[in-house]
Amino acid sequence: MQVVEKSAEGLSRVIAVTIPVAELNEKLDAKLKEVAPQMKLKGFRPGKVPMSHVKKTFGRDLMGEIINNTLNETSQKALEEANVRPAAPAEMTLTSDMDKVIKGEGDLAYEMALEVMPDFTPVDPSTLKLDRPVYEASDADLDEALTELAGQAKSYEDKTGKSVKAAEGDQLTIDFLGKLDGEPFEGGAAEDADLVIGSGRFIPGFEEQLTGTKVGEEKTIEVTFPADYQAAHLAGKLATFDVKVKAIKAEAEAKVDDDFAKRIGLESLDKLKELLRENLNQQYSRAARFKLKRALLDQLDTSNQFPLPPKMVEAEFAGIWQQVDADKQAGRLAPEDADKSEEDLKAEYRKIAERRVRLGLVLAEIGRANDVGVSDQELNNAIMAEARNYPGQERQVLDFYRQNPNAAAQMRAPIYEEKVCDLIFDKAEVTDTPISKEDLLKDEDEG
Repeated sequence: MQVVEKSAEGLSRVIAVTIPVAELNEKLDAKLKEVAPQMKLKGFRPGKVPMSHVKKTFGRDLMGEIINNTLNETSQKALEEANVRPAAPAEMTLTSDMDKVIKGEGDLAYEMALEVMPDFTPVDPSTLKLDRPVYEASDADLDEALTELAGQAKSYEDKTGKSVKAAEGDQLTIDFLGKLDGEPFEGGAAEDADLVIGSGRFIPGFEEQLTGTKVGEEKTIEVTFPADYQAAHLAGKLATFDVKVKAIKAEAEAKVDDDFAKRIGLESLDKLKELLRENLNQQYSRAARFKLKRALLDQLDTSNQFPLPPKMVEAEFAGIWQQVDADKQAGRLAPEDADKSEEDLKAEYRKIAERRVRLGLVLAEIGRANDVGVSDQELNNAIMAEARNYPGQERQVLDFYRQNPNAAAQMRAPIYEEKVCDLIFDKAEVTDTPISKEDLLKDEDEG
């Protein structure tokens, strides 16, 4: 194998590789000798097919396999021989006459165009100084969480009084029958349906017309289905509903006590408070890590300045801009970006792309220098966690990652990043600094 660096400009390299035809033919002869004894062809005894006939019949296909294997085997060796570290997979271009190569009459030649890792020494993690925000859940936080939980677990009790009438916020139990032009339509009937007036669960105008009704009252209401209603045969249509009110209940004040805790599956209020406090502190810990990591990435960005591989930056920018452009077309741009020109937006997001590429290279280099890796078990755990986000479809998710190495590689990348960050946190001088809850969560709330 002959390896020649044809060009070197900045971080771009073009490496030419040539595999002599004699080497290819030698591999072909070895392959023919391996398969000939196993050949069973009409007119020949098993294992007695002449080598020349095997070559004439199968030589082209076998040489094709040899060429593919040779390309895979030699490309990595060529990079090692040229002493380059690719920043991304190389683009391979065949430069030989492939018809002659397959016939065993010409050398196999190809070129690899690639960008190499910039030559830099990342900042020593032990020289970094970081503040880690610290906040513990207070009793006030716990009370707020309990109140919110109680609000989510609403309960209703029969409304009492001399003249009970349905009002906003009441829960009604009703039977109803919907009709179009006086005829019942499919899916337009139900019995013992619970409906909270003002919830917006039913067709616009339906709930409001039940305000003031009494238990046992029967009423016919008239509504028009929205023009964009999911059932096309009902969209925009005028309909009537015969409704019978069977019960009226008012929202009951939720008492946060042992009985409340038992209703949601816990043995006591104390256990509920314990779990809520743990959940709150986990939330605050995640927010603290977010701020700590961002401070780290800011330092790594400013402490490591070096030329960036242009194609990597361009690929990163293209991915970012595709999303920005889609948001722009859909009117979803952030308020601070809405009035900016496309030129200004591209300039800002290109800087973001450059930061991401720079940080990716720095973290990769620090990880490489410290033998950081992601084990198969860690990757499998992450894939299993992802699959659990899709109840009932876990098998399909697992199969997707097993059949798509690129998707699995994308799953591996954030695990690697977090492990490198953990390594840096261990080596850096990290000071715990108390912070208010408002300041801890402020940045996350803003975006």
